Amino acid sequence: MASAAVLLVACGGSDGPERGALIDPPAVLTTLTAAQIDASAASAGLQALTGKAKCDVKVVALNYNTVGAKPGENTNASGAMLVPSGACTQAAPLLAYARGTDVLKTRTMANPQDSETFLLAAFFAAQGYAVVATDYLGYAKSSYAFHPYLHADSEATTIIDSVRAARQAAASVGANLSGKVMFSGYSQGGHASMAAQRAAERDYGSEFNVAAGAHLAGPYNLGDAVRVPVAIAGYQVFVPFMVTSWQKVYGNLYTDVKTVFKAPYSGYIENLMPNPTKGSSQLIASGDLPGGTPDQARDAMFQADYLAGASTSATHPFYLAAKKNELLGWTPKAPVLLCGGAGDPTVPPAVHQRPMKADFDSRGVKNVTSVDVDAYVQATFGIGGKAPTDPTSAAFATYYGNYHGQYEPPFCLAQARGMFDAVK
Repeated sequence: MASAAVLLVACGGSDGPERGALIDPPAVLTTLTAAQIDASAASAGLQALTGKAKCDVKVVALNYNTVGAKPGENTNASGAMLVPSGACTQAAPLLAYARGTDVLKTRTMANPQDSETFLLAAFFAAQGYAVVATDYLGYAKSSYAFHPYLHADSEATTIIDSVRAARQAAASVGANLSGKVMFSGYSQGGHASMAAQRAAERDYGSEFNVAAGAHLAGPYNLGDAVRVPVAIAGYQVFVPFMVTSWQKVYGNLYTDVKTVFKAPYSGYIENLMPNPTKGSSQLIASGDLPGGTPDQARDAMFQADYLAGASTSATHPFYLAAKKNELLGWTPKAPVLLCGGAGDPTVPPAVHQRPMKADFDSRGVKNVTSVDVDAYVQATFGIGGKAPTDPTSAAFATYYGNYHGQYEPPFCLAQARGMFDAVK
């Protein structure tokens, strides 16, 4: 009876819906043929990294029960399942993937035209992996009132419940799962996937056979990150999103929004993201968020006293929330890969990946590998194989404007697959 009680608690309890249970029947949206995947990968210049597709890929829409950021909240999330089919009939490991930051509320991974969904199809599903990718709380079909951005615990529950949903959907969509589970994600998703691996191993060890985790360009070291004096690229999106979402989770980052944000942003920032119609570039172009250099955008939005307090006080609520959601200090049971590029202006490895690896090393953790793909990025996208150095040049703006979102991900995904291939 004790084990049954534990299972009830783990899966949602007798008070609410079963976590991970499907709300709608899984819907097969389309099948991407191996030939289509090869053609798209070749046209994007990616086939040297992806390899030739071995499988057709079914794109399946999921809508499943999960829990919110606060105790006792039952809600839902949507996402995609990518199922290898056609010539691929062998049992597939299941990769649970978490996407990068997006502020467009309607975006779903269950979209065959989504660029990140295509990368997952080409790198993994067409190579014999089943993939499940959540849309997160507050996006697409999720009825949750907001998105708890970079909130480690709810990222983890949403991903873990996506694995349960994929397992439940498997038989009806022709997925033959081996039982092995991997976790991966990029940018916000690297933070989310690491949180999910930590929770799966710590809390659900008998439910999930975790084979490995590959956490890519993720902001793991949030406590130090909020104290870095130079603003990161995209600061006017990421940092307000963090502050306002953590305020909704914890309720104590401020008592008056005007003490954090300057006008006009203080008037609407709390409900700006995720946005029903605009992505981040549209929010900046329309003036909803400031443009300029990262430092200029930061200074246009934020009250200097608030940021100074977070930078200097060990009891400042923004700093404490960041510390609560950083991922230092955990010890993985399954192998872990960290990947990033040294030139990343958005999630600098010097702030996140290297301290994360140093933290593992300091505690004698031996199953973590850290890879820097900057040389590949420079060789492929630099000028004469080198990163541009003139900050006033168009080439510099293009290179660093595309580094985190476009250039870096395929190289890290290739590293992830190499690791997963060794343990699948």
